[in-house]
Amino acid sequence: MSRPHHLFGDPSMREVTVPVATLWRSPDAPRDVDEPAVRDVPDVAAWAGAMDQEVRLGLHGRTETQLLMGEPARVLEERDGWSRVAALHQASSAHEDGYRGWVRSAHLGDPVPLWRGASATVTSPTAVCEVDEGTLPLSFGTLLWLAGVGDGTATLHLADGRRGIVRLDDLRLGHKGQQPLFGDDDVLAAAARFLGLRYLWGGTSAWGLDCSGLVHLVLRSLGVLLPRDAHDQVDAVEPVPLDDVRPGDLYFFARPGRRVYHVGFVTSPVAADGTRWMLHAPEGGELIENAPLAPHRVETLVSAGRVRPSAHWETSSRSPGSPPTTG
Repeated sequence: MSRPHHLFGDPSMREVTVPVATLWRSPDAPRDVDEPAVRDVPDVAAWAGAMDQEVRLGLHGRTETQLLMGEPARVLEERDGWSRVAALHQASSAHEDGYRGWVRSAHLGDPVPLWRGASATVTSPTAVCEVDEGTLPLSFGTLLWLAGVGDGTATLHLADGRRGIVRLDDLRLGHKGQQPLFGDDDVLAAAARFLGLRYLWGGTSAWGLDCSGLVHLVLRSLGVLLPRDAHDQVDAVEPVPLDDVRPGDLYFFARPGRRVYHVGFVTSPVAADGTRWMLHAPEGGELIENAPLAPHRVETLVSAGRVRPSAHWETSSRSPGSPPTTG
């Protein structure tokens, strides 16, 4: 039997109890239109589906990122039903212990008291999780502890001592301390699931993604933890000459004298005529696409990178309180 997680019992340590918890710049940041995202049980699908392009653009400066069910968060302070947290699995150069923001306290619960063992990752775009109070939708990339396997279903540990049941067809079973084997085709197949999904500032779930959120989520689903932002992701991968890229690598973009602001997946080698293809989430509320680089992308393309083998989950070897390995 696995012993309790080395941080279990620390009152500042919490885990996300809802399918998607949005981190906001402040408790006052949500607008009236954002009410579905801040309910005790948020409906992120309805929230994202109701926003037009102008409303989505209004999220700039309001949302920071999103956490999926089961993600750990360290509570830094609490105020009127809100918690300021550090997202331990979303590394950031701005904060040693991970991305920070405000989340509804109702979206957090007591961590599952395990530190290693069997796990399950959602590999369908969304999956239905049966719980005592009904059902919850889980996003692609959600990683939870495995409690047991039945006839075509898996029972999963959830925060606050709950359990949920999900179809095995929607999951990949593994071990939280081991990186699954994957190749370039697996990376692009995972990313292609989101073609046609509309860009969402701060999004890291199947209901909306920004450019670095797409990269972070896809690689996390394969056992790799890259930092949350493009300007940090570029430092967490192995540099590759731009003319030597292969499918599954990453393109990075920056304006003169500025840090990297955009990232996307390379989907084919450089063509004889110099054309480059990329699967990415275009900023400005557009749809995730696989397309040749537009002229403004070519002008701002600064580097390419390949994920290093060391950039993977190492939950069993980390010291208490340290963020995951990011390479």
